[in-house]
Amino acid sequence: MWKKAVLVASITGLLAGIAIQISPAEASRAECRQAAKARFPADGKMRGEFKRYCIREWKAYRASNRGAVR
Repeated sequence: MWKKAVLVASITGLLAGIAIQISPAEASRAECRQAAKARFPADGKMRGEFKRYCIREWKAYRASNRGAVR
C-alpha cells in the first residue's frame, strides 16, 4: 500500500515539476491554465494572475514570430 502511495506521489511531483518549467512563451493558451494550476495549487488569486501573465506573454511571442515565419 505504501509503495503505491509513494509511487503515485513521485510521479505527480515529477509531472508538476515539468509543468512548472514551461515558460509562458512556450506554453499554448490552454497550457497556461495548467501551468498556473501546477505552480499555485492552493492560491486562486495568484493562479489567475499568473494565467493572465502567461496568456499575455504567449500572445506577444506569437505576434513576434508571425513576421519571422512568413
